[in-house]
Amino acid sequence: MRDTLLIAAYAFAGAALSGLAGAAVLRLIRRRSLTASLTVVAVVGVVAMLSGTLVVAWAMFLSPHDLTVVTTVVVMAAAVSLPTALVLGRWVVARSRELTVAARSFGDGGAFAAPDGPATAELDALSRELAATSARLAESRERERALETSRRELVAWISHDLRTPLAGLRAMAEALEDGVAADPGRYLTRIRAEVERLDGMVGDLFELSRIHAGTLPLTPSRISLYDLIGDAIAGADPLARQHGVKLVGERVEAVPVEVDGREMSRVLGNLLVNAIRRTPADGTVAVAAERAADGEVVLSVTDGCGGISEEDLPRVFDTGWRGTDARTPPAGAGLGLAIVRGIVEAHQGRARVRNIPGGCRFEVILPTAAP
Repeated sequence: MRDTLLIAAYAFAGAALSGLAGAAVLRLIRRRSLTASLTVVAVVGVVAMLSGTLVVAWAMFLSPHDLTVVTTVVVMAAAVSLPTALVLGRWVVARSRELTVAARSFGDGGAFAAPDGPATAELDALSRELAATSARLAESRERERALETSRRELVAWISHDLRTPLAGLRAMAEALEDGVAADPGRYLTRIRAEVERLDGMVGDLFELSRIHAGTLPLTPSRISLYDLIGDAIAGADPLARQHGVKLVGERVEAVPVEVDGREMSRVLGNLLVNAIRRTPADGTVAVAAERAADGEVVLSVTDGCGGISEEDLPRVFDTGWRGTDARTPPAGAGLGLAIVRGIVEAHQGRARVRNIPGGCRFEVILPTAAP
């Protein structure tokens, strides 16, 4: 037992010196290729075995023949392990370079495609993570492009909608100033109407900026949807009469919700105005509110616009979107539905739209009030 412990101690001492030397070399070449590091590890293993054997042979006075046999075995092991380490290192480095090239492709705007062929578990996990990152980056780029398109459309349409009333205001002001206005009172009424419309557009822009900045102030209170819809219908009824549209409330349940009454009235007002303007004369705009099976509340506004094209449905709530047939007033600047979505999402709800026979239905899904 004592001899075994002495052999282990001598072998450990000899191998430890080789290990320390190998660690120092690895530290010096830590920025070099992985092939060099694997070669050093293989060399350290062989040298550690050889040095431990020599120390034990010296301490135990082995015969020259036995020492030669052991040394030959160690040298043969080194002849196999060193080429194996080189091959493994070159294979891992080649795979890493392939991953680098593939990663560069999605960094330059392309999509990541994992290199073909076998790989270690770590490199395979890295490939999967890079593929997932590439997919998220592609989605982010697509959202950025969509937002940039919306901003450009918004600027173009706002500029158009501002230029028209401003030109009219200038012409009417010059006519009043020069005393050539045949009916000054009519001109003043028209100027007041244009100023109110411009003020509404500026108010919408301010509201939308607060929504995007996350600073929309909300003062939730417990409100019955029955009362909320009744007030909204009463407010939109004059516009409906002007356009010859019938405005009705159907399946309106007295469901309590915890919302900001002023902001939710704006949501309903925007939806009703949008529906009335898109519904032809003698058409009907219906408002409904009912509890869904999952406990949420679905508030809907149904119009007779004839439907929205399938390619435009995903963009209906985008900022600045007005559709191909809504380039001029009274279509507005394309902010009403964007404001609807922003206010609803601020209440932890969802806004959506879908086509129905003869028109479309805008739905607002809200959580019910806590009992």
